Amino acid sequence: MSESIVYEVADGVATITLNRPERRNALNLEAYEALEAALRRVARDPAARCAIVTGADPAFCSGDDVIELMATPRPPSEESPVVRHRPTPAAMAALECDKPLIAAVNGPAVGWGMELALYADVRIASERARFAELFIKRGLVADVGGFTRLPAIVGPSKAAELLFTGDAIDAAEALRIGLVSEVTPHDELMERASALAARIAAGPPLALRYMKEGLRRGVHGEPREVGAWAIETIRKLMRTEDHKEGVAAFLEKRAPIFHGR
Repeated sequence: MSESIVYEVADGVATITLNRPERRNALNLEAYEALEAALRRVARDPAARCAIVTGADPAFCSGDDVIELMATPRPPSEESPVVRHRPTPAAMAALECDKPLIAAVNGPAVGWGMELALYADVRIASERARFAELFIKRGLVADVGGFTRLPAIVGPSKAAELLFTGDAIDAAEALRIGLVSEVTPHDELMERASALAARIAAGPPLALRYMKEGLRRGVHGEPREVGAWAIETIRKLMRTEDHKEGVAAFLEKRAPIFHGR
């Protein structure tokens, strides 16, 4: 396992911690691959009946590492997890994990970081949490979570607002719209998430797996087709001038000016 992702198991609960705090847990290629491996490991680990995904403070996950994955003068590599012609492997690992997954959102969850939170079955937020589907501000579209999970959780209208604006919401607003099920004081977040995970892990493993499959079939549907379309669209958009402007504006800490090309 890469140092960028920490995997631990205790008392039936696996904890996956994004561990790049100096980059606010932004995901580079190595971290994406390590996260996928950790999520696949949960699915096959007999010691894990439930899993928690969280980040090393001060952030949950700030999405793609803009400097390593986007801020480049050459066309993005086909090996990048954001330009493959198929759903993001880490996303599919989360969506295909047949064990309950809890996101303990300890700080900002933005861009693909918000997608990761959406892939969890339950989201508990610290009072310091922030959420933003900020892809539009980079001239891109969301991943499969934004198009399938978000509307199912908060409703199509609110999902459209969050996707079209890329605006951030705080933990209180996330609770109000049903994006998270609980907001806790920051220092109590992992205690609360662990207590819930322990209660779930004490349940019958086979029934839990079928319960999760039932939720996926009944609420979220099949993500592969939407995910493939999203990644192909992101691949195209990453070659546009608007995307380059979005990245430049982020790095230069200014508002972007888009021209539709």
